[in-house]
Amino acid sequence: MADKTVTTLILGAGAAGMMCAAHAGPDVLVVDHAKAAGEKIRISGGGRCNFTNLHTAPENFLSENPHFCKSALARYTQWDFLDLVARHGIAWHEKTLGQLFCDRSAKDIIAMLRAEMAGAALWLETSVDDVAHDGAGFVVRMTRAGHAVTVKAQNLVVATGGKSIPKMGATGLAYQIAAQFGHRITETRPALVPLTFDEAQKTVFAALAGTALESRIHCNGAAFDEAMLFTHRGLSGPAVLQISSYWREGDSLSITLCPGVDLFTHLRARRAEAGAKSLASILAELLPKRVAQHLVSDWAVTGNIGDQPDAKLRDLADRLAGWVLTPTSSEGYRTAEVTLGGVATEEISSKTMQSQRQPGLFIIGEALDVTGWLGGYNFQWAWSSAVAAGRAIAANP
Repeated sequence: MADKTVTTLILGAGAAGMMCAAHAGPDVLVVDHAKAAGEKIRISGGGRCNFTNLHTAPENFLSENPHFCKSALARYTQWDFLDLVARHGIAWHEKTLGQLFCDRSAKDIIAMLRAEMAGAALWLETSVDDVAHDGAGFVVRMTRAGHAVTVKAQNLVVATGGKSIPKMGATGLAYQIAAQFGHRITETRPALVPLTFDEAQKTVFAALAGTALESRIHCNGAAFDEAMLFTHRGLSGPAVLQISSYWREGDSLSITLCPGVDLFTHLRARRAEAGAKSLASILAELLPKRVAQHLVSDWAVTGNIGDQPDAKLRDLADRLAGWVLTPTSSEGYRTAEVTLGGVATEEISSKTMQSQRQPGLFIIGEALDVTGWLGGYNFQWAWSSAVAAGRAIAANP
């Protein structure tokens, strides 16, 4: 006999779980292992939560099935979420590339979601031990405050996310539950994550740690124009985090330095204007000093610019436009913002997020094989997929 029976049980009190609870109708229970709801929201965006992106569109998401996200994103858009934010009086601002952040604190978004889901019960510091279906409904065994508790539910919503940031308790629970009910799990990898060098490369680039510069980074058909940052372990910064979702071990990055500058034309102009200057000095005009010094040494750049023929300047321009670096690994799930891959979407309804293998089972948010770019896209997927599931549940009590 169940200790508690509810219509809908939501596993995970993060962005997707709380948003779903706000839309799923009456008799909802949300459970989470953490001490507080919305912990990943709280730390996101430097504590100000990059809660959506003005440019959200299906092409900003990676998935085995790139069409899957279209329906949910169209049914609950970034503008819908902005309306919700406005109703709660949360001030926000736009940063680069359509990224939206709270003016004050990410805690404002958490408070908003808590208010929206006020009709649902919330159990924190509760771990899930076993999930089953007895033919009539879901039976979930949990441990709460050191005591075993069994909850029976007509609907089960899996909103426990992926594997990223395990120190906050992230696990593969969503994948285990989905696989248990016959769903395939695509390859999972850390995404939006810094890339690292091997020990020999770290030594070479040690002097560059802390240096940031604008760049365009290419890998496997994708390219991103944003800042990159050298760290003591490798590469970070927005451009690197973005490209990490496309990078695989063994791949090289092609980095365009000074994007938007016609480098050959610029070098020829500087030759005419300042022919007595060394090539090293000219590079230091274009790039952070430490990067320029590294390239001068690595490429054996010598002589004055006035002595260089067009062929030499063309070669230097090409090198600057296609600097090749080869990371060996990534920082892993420890610092990854999201997980790439997840529950395959082939047997999940794109309109309701309900399993086509097990009626009443809904999978939402990061647990699914839908991963957004940097800058609010993954939060928007959490909102959109959660609303799709919540509305479907509310419409079929």
